[in-house]
Amino acid sequence: MQQFVEASSPGIRLWTEQRGSADAPPLLLVMGAQATGVGWPEPLVDALAAHHRVIRYDHRDTGRSSWPFEERPYRIADLAEDVVAVLDGLGIERAHIVGLSLGGMLAQLALADHPDRWISATLMGTSALSTTPYTRPDGTTVPVDELPGIAPEVLEMWARPVEDHGPATEVERRIAHWRVLAGDRLPFDADFFRTLEHRVIEHTGHYRVGTAHGRADHSGLLRSDALAENEVPTLVIAAPAEPVFPPPHPQHLAQSVGNARLVEIPGMGHALPPAVHAPLATAILRHTGAVPPTA
Repeated sequence: MQQFVEASSPGIRLWTEQRGSADAPPLLLVMGAQATGVGWPEPLVDALAAHHRVIRYDHRDTGRSSWPFEERPYRIADLAEDVVAVLDGLGIERAHIVGLSLGGMLAQLALADHPDRWISATLMGTSALSTTPYTRPDGTTVPVDELPGIAPEVLEMWARPVEDHGPATEVERRIAHWRVLAGDRLPFDADFFRTLEHRVIEHTGHYRVGTAHGRADHSGLLRSDALAENEVPTLVIAAPAEPVFPPPHPQHLAQSVGNARLVEIPGMGHALPPAVHAPLATAILRHTGAVPPTA
């Protein structure tokens, strides 16, 4: 079922989709920067929907949601309030939340600012919104600003200007981007990502590249104390081939968020190729299934 809900800012609409039994525990999927809700792979959504009422949505300036940034600039923190607005718009009091990349940061903000709205959280492909140092296994500590940065090949691709040479060329550019984000541990399935991007373009209605989230105000995102005091059961997914937030970022995240534990998905990078769908769904469902809906 698809419907629009009001964002946290008046006059902005967010596209949502629900899948699974209406009586099942709600699970909200939050995608990364400039990514639509249909970026969540169908097999993964279906696996989760066998046990949950799965909700996915388009951020502002993506997909079928409003594209207001040029006339009404907003903050990344506003996108986090949209996360809660989706629940409000659908009449959901509490839900499990799963966030990827920027979605993992928005999930952290939602945990810190609205802890009463969440049954559990799963965070992946993201970094801690915390200044807490990372403690290595040998007991030594590393300041947050000394943790590994984004891989050079990713930075190089992000620095390239995006030129309009038509939809076919744009799809191939996106596939090359996914190839870099996926890491080097698993075989790259170009056809899978080609199908994904065709679906995204069809869903959105155009192939223009959005840049709003990269230009939005990123200030005021740290939640060190609130995350340390978190009581919502939280799963951190460790991706050994992650090129954007490479290890030990997941380990640091699990240390920075209270009541968190870590599970590694072999071969995973900063993408969701077919090889990770089953193990990722298993990890998420084991996590959500261990938490009573009324907890």
